[in-house]
Formats: sequence, C-alpha cells, structure tokens
Amino acid sequence: MTRKPFIGGNWKNNGTNDSISTLVNQFNDNKDVSTTVDVMIAPTALHLIGLKNTLRKDWIVAAQNGEIKSGAFTGEISMDILSDSNVSHVILGHSERRTIYHESDDIISKKIQAALKSGLSVVACIGEKLEEMDSRDVVLSKQLDAIIKGVGGSDEKNWVHVVIAYEPVWAIGTGKTATPQLAESAHSFIRSYLSKQVSSSVADSMRIIYGGSVKGENSEELFKEPNIDGFLVGGASLKPDFLNIIDNVHKQCKL
Repeated sequence: MTRKPFIGGNWKNNGTNDSISTLVNQFNDNKDVSTTVDVMIAPTALHLIGLKNTLRKDWIVAAQNGEIKSGAFTGEISMDILSDSNVSHVILGHSERRTIYHESDDIISKKIQAALKSGLSVVACIGEKLEEMDSRDVVLSKQLDAIIKGVGGSDEKNWVHVVIAYEPVWAIGTGKTATPQLAESAHSFIRSYLSKQVSSSVADSMRIIYGGSVKGENSEELFKEPNIDGFLVGGASLKPDFLNIIDNVHKQCKL
C-alpha cells in the first residue's frame, strides 16, 4: 500500500516573533509538495493562531499538547478549544510530556480519546529510553496498547486520523540518530503489532514516522526504509534545513 509521507516540525518551546517571521517567509517561498507530502508545523501555543494566519495554507499547523477537557485547569488548552480555534492536529505522548510532566500511558490514552472526539487528528508519540533498549518491544507494546485504547480498538474511522511517531528517547536532541536499520526494525515491529492487535488494513495504512535528531543529511537514507513514512523533526524544523528534509522525501516519492 502507498502511504502519503508525513513530515512534522515540532518547535517545542522555541521561536521569537522575528525568527518565526523569517522562517515562515522561507517556508512560504518553497515549492508546493502537497501532492506528495503532508507537512505540519507545531509552534508554541502562543504562536498557534498567528502561524495559522501567515504560514502557507498547504501546510498543517498543530498544537504540541492539549488538555482532556475545558474548565479549571490553569495554563492548559483543551481539545475542544483547539478545535474551536480551527487547529486540526495535536501532538500527544511526546517523551518530554511523559518524563518532565509525568504523563502516564493512561493519561495519554484519555487525551487521544478526547482529541479524536473533538475532531482533531493526532500525532501519537512512542519510544524507549536508553536503559530500555534491550526491552524495546515490551515498552513499545505497552505504549501502543494505550494508543489503541484511546483510539477505540479496531474502529477504523478513528484510525485514519492518527499518525504514529516513533522517537527513541535516547536520540531526541542528542545528535544521536538511530541507524536506518535500527529505526526500520522498530517501525516494522509497530506495524506488525497493529496488524495483530487492531487489523491488517489499519496497520498497512498507518503512517509511522521517525523522530530523533533528523536532519537533511540523514533523512534521505532513513526514508529509504520501507516502513518509515516520514519524520517528526525537532531542532532542524527551526532552520531552513527543514526544507532539505522535505525535498529529500519529495524526490523519492517522485521516483
């Protein structure tokens, strides 16, 4: 099955009005690849609406997080509020949310459920820590079970609104990137697990993207692997190099 590649840029807690304006101008001047690649940018919450108004319309603007419900949750933004503001996508389960803010698999599962109920599409993140490498598949299985529960089991109408991002924690922001073979091994396991626990059709159509110190210089080799359907990019998405990553994927889709 042909899966349309997905490339997301997670700006995390970075960006000034000036730096974002410069970057948006560079992004907006780039060629249109929307027929071959879906591109997403997740800015800080403060910059969400401004970016939606200035970024090219063939790119997706996403939130980096969302709260399960509206109410007395100071500092949070609920899925319903994101949806009401015409934000279409949200990143959930990122390792920094899991480790720094102690979000459990159960919380992430409930957030996924709330996001889909609010009409949002989800980029659901999973990945093992350095000390968990030997038990990677066990860790990923547990995280995938939480995603499956949040999506609603084998309900295929929800799964079309989900992208899974495999981000080995030991590779995020460290400059260390999984080899193409190691990343492919994890992606292959994820697809196989979804086939067994959900359905083969969901597994075949699921876009599984890789994150972890992705740059223009390593993206071409990574994307050659059959189960790597794109990238979730951190630091490089704050630089013009993000366009090199997009171009590397676009060129391979055109072959």
